[in-house]
Amino acid sequence: MADHSEQTCRRVDVGISRVFELFGKRWTGPIVSVLMQQPVYFAELRRAIPGISERMLSDRLTELGAAGLVLREVDEGPPLRVAYRLTEAGTAMGPALKELGQWADTYLTDPESGSRC
Repeated sequence: MADHSEQTCRRVDVGISRVFELFGKRWTGPIVSVLMQQPVYFAELRRAIPGISERMLSDRLTELGAAGLVLREVDEGPPLRVAYRLTEAGTAMGPALKELGQWADTYLTDPESGSRC
């Protein structure tokens, strides 16, 4: 029989909390999704995600780097260019993100059309 005590019901899974602290922020998921395909330069990444500002992209990449999911690589050029790629830990998110995408296609309604995605 399941434990439905008040103490058990109030406990939040620490791992899930940590995941959503990072992936619950706007733009984080799309950034990782683009990087799943291949390493990309900053400007290419910005073009791939309509609506994101340079500042927000930079902030999210910094957060993902601090979390150990993204590496920043400088190509001295000329011209100087900065590329980003996923670490092993970042790449390991692939199956989970694919499952979330499939879940969204099945269960979430598209706000523009009112139908399922």
